[in-house]
Amino acid sequence: MWSYDKHLIHPVKIKRPDAKAATVIMSQLGGPHGELGAATRYLSQRYSCPFGEITGTLTDVGTEELAHVEMISAILYQLTKNLTVEQIKAQGFDQYFVDHTAGIWPQAASGMAFSTETLASTGDLFADLHEDLAAEQKARLSYDNILRLVDDPDVKDAIRFLREREIVHFQRFGEALRIGQEKVNSKNFYAFNPEFGR
Repeated sequence: MWSYDKHLIHPVKIKRPDAKAATVIMSQLGGPHGELGAATRYLSQRYSCPFGEITGTLTDVGTEELAHVEMISAILYQLTKNLTVEQIKAQGFDQYFVDHTAGIWPQAASGMAFSTETLASTGDLFADLHEDLAAEQKARLSYDNILRLVDDPDVKDAIRFLREREIVHFQRFGEALRIGQEKVNSKNFYAFNPEFGR
């Protein structure tokens, strides 16, 4: 069972609504490099991982990604709270509004719904860890792009925090990869799957 602290891991205090910003930030909830996908990926991969330290990393990072889902959802809620119909139309939020009003729903900035088709859980430690390293870099890149598109300092503060955590996750997965390479009983650690046929 988990112990749950009902506070965001970083405060989100956005003072002015901005539906246009929400339309790009929503990608980090349900887009191809978003937080919901990352949490699902890592928490799925942990089950077949043969090494406890790496399982711990997958669990820790996957759980933190769930906290990032909360942060992104809070950002989206605060950016779209109390919008007028005129703001919804002027800020390009009308298509989303038709289906979801101002409810939080996971989709990419392009409008494509969240899908697990962008996730990998292969049951191969090295394939999965390389996927995880790439996923963290793609998430960091998405946050870089969001920072280029938004102006509000309150929004930027929360996005910078999330971007920094992606860098830390990348480092943790790099450490996990090194641990896995040290633990396998072959110099050519790409020649076999340590999770299958042990």
